[in-house]
Amino acid sequence: MKVAVLGAGAWGTALAGHLAARHDTMLWARDRALIDSLSQNHENTRYLAGVRLPESLAFEADFGIALKHAAAPDALCVVATPVAGLRALCRAMRQANVVPAHIVWLCKGFEADTQCLPNEVVAAELPGHASNGTLSGPSFAREVGQGLPVALTVASPSADLCARTVAAFHHGAMRIYTGDDVTGVEVGGAVKNVLAIATGISDGLGLGLNARAALITRGLAEMSRLGVALGGRAETFTGLTGLGDLILTATGDLSRNRTVGMQLASGRTLDEILAALGHVAEGVRCARAVLSLAQSRGIEMPITHAVCRVLFDNVAPRDAVQALLNRDAKPE
Repeated sequence: MKVAVLGAGAWGTALAGHLAARHDTMLWARDRALIDSLSQNHENTRYLAGVRLPESLAFEADFGIALKHAAAPDALCVVATPVAGLRALCRAMRQANVVPAHIVWLCKGFEADTQCLPNEVVAAELPGHASNGTLSGPSFAREVGQGLPVALTVASPSADLCARTVAAFHHGAMRIYTGDDVTGVEVGGAVKNVLAIATGISDGLGLGLNARAALITRGLAEMSRLGVALGGRAETFTGLTGLGDLILTATGDLSRNRTVGMQLASGRTLDEILAALGHVAEGVRCARAVLSLAQSRGIEMPITHAVCRVLFDNVAPRDAVQALLNRDAKPE
């Protein structure tokens, strides 16, 4: 199978390395200097330093060439841009008049200005495109790059897209499950990042394991309420792309969103944290969208509200925690 991975951040690079073990895989990035470095070193020293990439993996800076690779009859296009870049990438496909028949995206979050989920962005920009879906689940790029075990879910209404994604990714230490609840999977992938900031704040303040467990559990309730209201199925949020991804992102030391929370608790400003991070922290980008969607539907998300107050309203982390603790008792 021919596979083109569009986007050479940490996650795109790790998955391209995994795919290249079995398939004719090309990794594209618009940054020519990054592609030259990848070609020379077979290592993404910028985003995934220390992980050696297969010699069989091809690197390409020409978007047209990468699209043609992704548009072959037996091909799969893997979109590995952040949510913020998804709409522009879809438009670039249309402008190039080369839209791959089978597209699966990896991005997690809501588009900040429109509050759209990734599937809504794709539907708007590639109307009539049927064989597409999302690949998500509890996964750190570095561990995947190192060949450690991981389980992910591909969600799509297209059985062909699901089967093609399984054929591409399900080998070695990677296990792929299938489903059709695209909205539920995407809401889980977005909200868990916001909740990971909350648990990072709690851990950074030294509030203990009891507090962490409470935040994860009540955070899962927030995620489920919003996800069902947006059209997802309740059972999705107890699976890999809901609870599984939440546990990993909220507790793992490799989590960028958890790191943001911990550093906020230490007194650093958000601008300082993001400048030093070097990677996208999707929880920061989509927190306002999550809260706005909840409020417009009359859904209570107090943890998300507290995170937004810390991120954007200059509320001290300890004060936000105290406000959560002061909430009235209620049935679970």
